[in-house]
Amino acid sequence: MKLSKLYLYLALPVLVGMSSCGKEKSSVTGWNYNDSKNGGFEKSTTPDQATGPGLVYIQGGTFMMGNTETDVMYEYHEVPRRVTVSSYYMDETEVANIHYREYLYWMNRVFGADFPDVVKKATPDTLVWRDNLAYNEPYVEYYFRHPAYDFYPVVGVNWLQASDFCSWRSDRVNERILIDKGVLAENPSQVGADNFNTEAYLVGQYEGSAGKRPVKDLNPQGTGTRHVRMEDGIMLPKYRLPTEAEWEYAALALIGNQPATSEERITDRRIYPWNGTSTRYPKSGMWQGQFLANFKRGRGDNMGVAGKLNDNADITAPVKSFMPNDFGLYNMAGNVNEWVMDVYRPMTSTDATDFKPFRGNQYTTKVLDAEGNPVDKDSLGHIQYRPVTQEESANRRNYRRGDVRNYEDGDEVSNVDYKFGLSSMINDEVRVYKGGSWKDRAYFLSPGTRRYLDQAVSTDDLGFRCAMDRVGSPAGNSIKGGNNFPTEHGKRKMKG
Repeated sequence: MKLSKLYLYLALPVLVGMSSCGKEKSSVTGWNYNDSKNGGFEKSTTPDQATGPGLVYIQGGTFMMGNTETDVMYEYHEVPRRVTVSSYYMDETEVANIHYREYLYWMNRVFGADFPDVVKKATPDTLVWRDNLAYNEPYVEYYFRHPAYDFYPVVGVNWLQASDFCSWRSDRVNERILIDKGVLAENPSQVGADNFNTEAYLVGQYEGSAGKRPVKDLNPQGTGTRHVRMEDGIMLPKYRLPTEAEWEYAALALIGNQPATSEERITDRRIYPWNGTSTRYPKSGMWQGQFLANFKRGRGDNMGVAGKLNDNADITAPVKSFMPNDFGLYNMAGNVNEWVMDVYRPMTSTDATDFKPFRGNQYTTKVLDAEGNPVDKDSLGHIQYRPVTQEESANRRNYRRGDVRNYEDGDEVSNVDYKFGLSSMINDEVRVYKGGSWKDRAYFLSPGTRRYLDQAVSTDDLGFRCAMDRVGSPAGNSIKGGNNFPTEHGKRKMKG
């Protein structure tokens, strides 16, 4: 077959899929998409996922998760094993004080009058800075509020508060998208339950102020306009905390060790989010010898000697301090530890699946009325959910219980009562955190190290960053159709 005929043969399905008037046709029925005369079934013209504010695209893949150096704590809970994570997005930096204050301002404006306890529940605990034998009162008063610390990482936030922030951020980002599209108008007077919530909007329980460019409804029996649907590809997936595997993969950023001229050839593991065994910049030049992270060098040495401060940070540092790793992420080692989604178990490293490993699933379902529709949203404007019951999951092959946080704990029904703090420091409310901090030694800067803390507890060296699922092709928007053909330059360009 000649080359010109081959091109014509490959292009034929595309030509057949278009109607004479330019509308795309279904390849299974022949009916037009996006045509009210053909019933109005719609197909999005913008299927690719946009990159949300503050996020960096992380192309997934396989890697060795776990220890990369000696297990000096002898906990044996970071056994190296090969796993795969899907592509996703991660915050470029830790969430900063000003970001969290924006959240609190919104919460107070919307809920402060009628639900002050909701605002109080979201407020960081600034008393985490107090120490019996240290003068830390200035941090109690100023660290979270003073503009000098605007772009320093927020601390004093527990796992529950961090998760709530992610949910709030999802709604604000999607609301902004709809406003920018002209679907909704600005509405700064939202109060109580009358606030934009993505899920409430999708099920028709939030109307808001109509914009100047509403979405046209192509259904012949419709009202002329309609709400945006998930099928339109306009709104983004939820912001959330990263899983432990995602966090560790992003921190290591082994993509920086893959030669540009070859595929699947990463020969070296990393101890830190950079190459080598040193915590200092090794190359010659003005940065030679400078620390690559904010951590505690030794007892009584948080920042070095006056005139030559080694990391220029006595406590935390601004969220864009030090060099980013090869994914473009800042402070994936040091500055503050970071919460991840996972419930802690010592042996999850060997028990969990090798594809997207995670412990912490609590399956839920919407609360429905007699007609099968979601019941009215709650007093805060959220769609109501309930746990999946054992009866609902008893006949399933892939899971048998709604709450599997304690899956395979060893007893007959996987329901060990650990009695946190008495017989054990582990229960179903204990979460993993990673990364090392300004008050940690270099050992904890390794992405493979893991520690844990009750999800309701906060500290002065623990913050967080958000992640988001990547939908569609894991290769990114620059690779159409998920094929494995290289670009004209011989190397894929990653674009989320």
